[in-house]
Amino acid sequence: MSEVSSKELYEVKRTLKELSEKKGRGTELVTVYIPPDRQISDVVKHMREELSQSANIKSKQTKKNVQSAIEVIMQRMKLFQRPPEKGLVLFVGMIPKGGPGTEKMETYMFEPPEPVQTYIYHCDSTFFLKPLQEIIEDKDVYGLAVIDRKEATIAILRGKRIDIIKNLTSGVPGKHKAGGQSQRRFDRLIDLAAHEFLKRIGNHMNEAFLDVPDLKGVIIGGPGHTKDEFVEGDYLHHEIKNLLITTVDTSYTGEFGIREVMEKSMDVLTEIDVVREKKLVQRFLVELINEQGLASYGEAEVRRNLQMGAVEVLLLSEDIKSKRVNYECPSCGKTMDKTIKNKNEIKDKSCPDCNEKMKVGETEDVIDDFVALAEEVGSEVEIISTETEEGMQLLKAFGGIGAILRYRP
Repeated sequence: MSEVSSKELYEVKRTLKELSEKKGRGTELVTVYIPPDRQISDVVKHMREELSQSANIKSKQTKKNVQSAIEVIMQRMKLFQRPPEKGLVLFVGMIPKGGPGTEKMETYMFEPPEPVQTYIYHCDSTFFLKPLQEIIEDKDVYGLAVIDRKEATIAILRGKRIDIIKNLTSGVPGKHKAGGQSQRRFDRLIDLAAHEFLKRIGNHMNEAFLDVPDLKGVIIGGPGHTKDEFVEGDYLHHEIKNLLITTVDTSYTGEFGIREVMEKSMDVLTEIDVVREKKLVQRFLVELINEQGLASYGEAEVRRNLQMGAVEVLLLSEDIKSKRVNYECPSCGKTMDKTIKNKNEIKDKSCPDCNEKMKVGETEDVIDDFVALAEEVGSEVEIISTETEEGMQLLKAFGGIGAILRYRP
């Protein structure tokens, strides 16, 4: 699975926010999630069945609006021979703009940044957003293992989804009660068997985790001391061992134990992501204080540094609301871009060259504009949340736009 970029996450968040504010007058907003392996013909067949079923809706207006939405979906399906690589999501419905009779059909159709898992048709007074919301949850990849002397389970955690990779059993016998030399001999055999089992676990973990791109860390759990023996011993490849975040005590082994490891680690993993953001902003602040520091802030200065290729990491607050508006003079052809706080501020402008009225052209979010510019010059982009003190400081003190530089221009 490819990693979802901060830009893609931001776009999904923005779309979710926009869709969450849409409300229908009745249960007439239609949501469809189409997995990549679903036949378009099957979707169209299902839409025809829903169109037929909608004839039973008692409210004439709701019936009409549901049928119109389904017909829009069927029309859109004609554009595809098969779903895109990651599937397709559609949100279609009549959205009221004010009083009665002001409804307008709105259609949102796009390929999500991660594959659609399940086919869903949903009709309600709001759009069904839960599967899309799951996409913006933390999708970092972690290796998990739960270990004791009798069994071990190895898994991969992606967001909140667990993929069990391997279940192992040891065959290590219980303690023998013979006493004397016989006791010592059996204890040595048991310790040897336990050692071989830990080696086998290490080999399987190395095999499972070394091939995982962008593995962020490894967490190991278990009900006894075996996990500690494993961690302290020389059983893991050094690259995997360097990614070890923590060990946790569990009551269970097997799949239940893996889920317990995940649940007990969530606070740690969330904190890791928060700490990463905090460190980035703190690095920016340290550079800013230093007289020869490699940092800049403010829209104009950061834009200029980006265009020169001087920006290593571009920091953008997810709460930037500004728009970038393009103006063009129909008389002399002059164009210019201007940043405005919100759409209501888009006004006619006079051309500075010929004084003719300029036409309003394309409008896009400042974040999108900056991200596109950063991608052109190969700068890393980080969309910073406002959930930390540092994130709020970036927004309030620096307008939400900062940069860590490669060099001073």
